[in-house]
Amino acid sequence: MGHPSSVADDLADDLTSLSFSSSATDVNCSTSSSSDAPVSGRSARGQSASASPSRDAVTEAIRRVRSESGGALAMTDLRFLQRLGSGDIGNVYLAELKCAEGYLLAAKVMDKKELEGRSKEGRAKTERDILDMLDHPFLPKLYASLDSGRWSCLLTEFCPGGDLHVLRQRQPAKRFHEAAVRFYASEVVVALEYVHMMGIVYRDLKPENVLVRSDGHIMLTDFDLSLKCDASSSTAAHLLTDSVDASPSHAASSARSGSSGGDAVPPFSSASCILPNCIVPAVSCFHPKRRRKKKAGRGGASGLPEFVAEPVDVRSMSFVGTHEYLAPEIVSGEGHGSAVDWWTLGVFVFELLYGFTPFRGADNEMTLANIVARALEFPREPPVSAHVRDLIAGLLVKDPNRRLGSTTGAAALKRHPFFHGVNWALLRCVTPPYTPPTFSIRPLSDDSPPGTPVEYY
Repeated sequence: MGHPSSVADDLADDLTSLSFSSSATDVNCSTSSSSDAPVSGRSARGQSASASPSRDAVTEAIRRVRSESGGALAMTDLRFLQRLGSGDIGNVYLAELKCAEGYLLAAKVMDKKELEGRSKEGRAKTERDILDMLDHPFLPKLYASLDSGRWSCLLTEFCPGGDLHVLRQRQPAKRFHEAAVRFYASEVVVALEYVHMMGIVYRDLKPENVLVRSDGHIMLTDFDLSLKCDASSSTAAHLLTDSVDASPSHAASSARSGSSGGDAVPPFSSASCILPNCIVPAVSCFHPKRRRKKKAGRGGASGLPEFVAEPVDVRSMSFVGTHEYLAPEIVSGEGHGSAVDWWTLGVFVFELLYGFTPFRGADNEMTLANIVARALEFPREPPVSAHVRDLIAGLLVKDPNRRLGSTTGAAALKRHPFFHGVNWALLRCVTPPYTPPTFSIRPLSDDSPPGTPVEYY
């Protein structure tokens, strides 16, 4: 995309009915534990605003707009307040509905001519299709997809807490304490489990793409690099009747040693996909290609059968992602599947703990060489638990077939001792380590250079 300010100027010129504010006042954000609690504040035009209306409330407001206008929601129904950030295929703005003041939204605006000129239309369509599939508290809600001649726009939930990259930089020594890392990592695990169940490989996990909602819980965002599995490749669901060893370091140590950490996975009795509405997906619609011998006498922590959600069949040869987060199989071009998301989780946890990524080199070429060839090393400072080191080591196994999560997906990670005590079914009820304070709306036409982190909480 071009310079964010020029895009904003083009938008203002092209759609004269849009109201861009150049003198916005502060908007108060919720610091309560409930994301549904409206918070009084001041909008750009000096009227009361709610930074975090519930998803149902926003959906109802948009329904009213459509009903009153007798058609689809249009760009002219929005008031753009400020730029939040920019990406490869679009710029994200803070916007509100003109007829429902205080209902703040994130609007990803894309220039269709530029997308066509750079052959990025497919990525934009993939992101829109994926967002339309999602229904999960840790993933974006797509309220509407708008089209206005030159512009295409995706309306999703606004997260006033910014992203974990900026939040990490605000921490002492620019790193999180281990308890906070456990909280954020556990919610990311559940979000990845859900998208895997939906036949999606995310492929772009990094702190910049993990946003903090008004209640302190996370929202995984930016799906334009994701791989969406063809529905025709889905098959019967699977029940894992004899899971891997639940002993403290079995999953990660077996991954590092090369021993078999997988299981034979018999087909589930139902021939159709089950897509539950709960926070944790129950079954998988994908047959794993690799079947491994069971280990006698080993079961899950509870000794009960486990359900697995992991699209291990899907494969891609694309070279996509952020250099420091690329998995070895992507760098080498040998083809990759959903195991790349567990590699990126390992890099993600490492960066939150230490403040930098594990294979960072002097330049991009050196970084890629390190990812493929250099052994994982842990800094001496800060001191961290053996459990989190074991988790990272299991996730950062260069052979994707031996990587923690490669066979049974999130089920293997949930059993890891680093997550001991996490109530996976009630994550949404856990008190987050941080809730965002009041943020200020800056003028839309700022002069910050492209790529500058936007601190908007």
